[in-house]
Amino acid sequence: MVELKTEQSIEAMREAGRVVARALAAVRERARVGVSLLELDGTARAVLREAGASSPFLGYRPRFAPVPFPAVICASVNDAIVHGIPDGYRLRDGDLVSIDLGARLGGWVGDAAVSFTVGRARPADLRLMETAEAALAAGTAAAVPGNRIGDIAHAIGTVCRAAGYGIPDGFGGHGIGRSMHEDPGVPNEGRPGRGMKLRPGMVLAIEPMLIAGGTDDYTCDGDGWTLRTVDGSRAAHAEHTVAITPTGPRILTALPW
Repeated sequence: MVELKTEQSIEAMREAGRVVARALAAVRERARVGVSLLELDGTARAVLREAGASSPFLGYRPRFAPVPFPAVICASVNDAIVHGIPDGYRLRDGDLVSIDLGARLGGWVGDAAVSFTVGRARPADLRLMETAEAALAAGTAAAVPGNRIGDIAHAIGTVCRAAGYGIPDGFGGHGIGRSMHEDPGVPNEGRPGRGMKLRPGMVLAIEPMLIAGGTDDYTCDGDGWTLRTVDGSRAAHAEHTVAITPTGPRILTALPW
């Protein structure tokens, strides 16, 4: 069941989205060679605490997970696609890092992700990240009343496939509101004109995930959470929480870069 949000609810979600944006900005600023993933998680926790927000990630346990998620960020490095658990790993020159982060404030949730490199960036990584952002922008542009979920999926998939990248099979975006994951699902590839019709008041987390090697396959680490590319190639992830309004899509987790 899809809950249509009021203008007041969307404004409240924007406040949660601002916290997400500030936390992602702080984590990105903290990410330097030698800094651990646990330290990045601590940085995010401090931003949430200062804002009076809580984490929808911490303690989250979907049916596939053997244990609750133990952190407030997903930190996925190099060949990790999504859902990486922060640990003592210290960032190295040239690492490609994807950070996914959520915040709950006033009963509403925001969710966003960004990928970046630490130190000297590889040209191939820059292209991968730029394509992830382009796919996110294309999917967001398609999030208008009268379109369908398939139009968002098709827009994302077209950008990814044209660049030669893979799309992890079975993973994509989702509705969002009082809960982090709500209906409808938002695939990262699909046929235009298909699926649920988009209406003002719907709020979606749109999140392309790209695999540099071109395959759609992935493996899962023994922690039951971290997804990795099967060929060892790198991955990138980009996400925004987007409200569908009568005047077009509104990004609720706008980042300051």
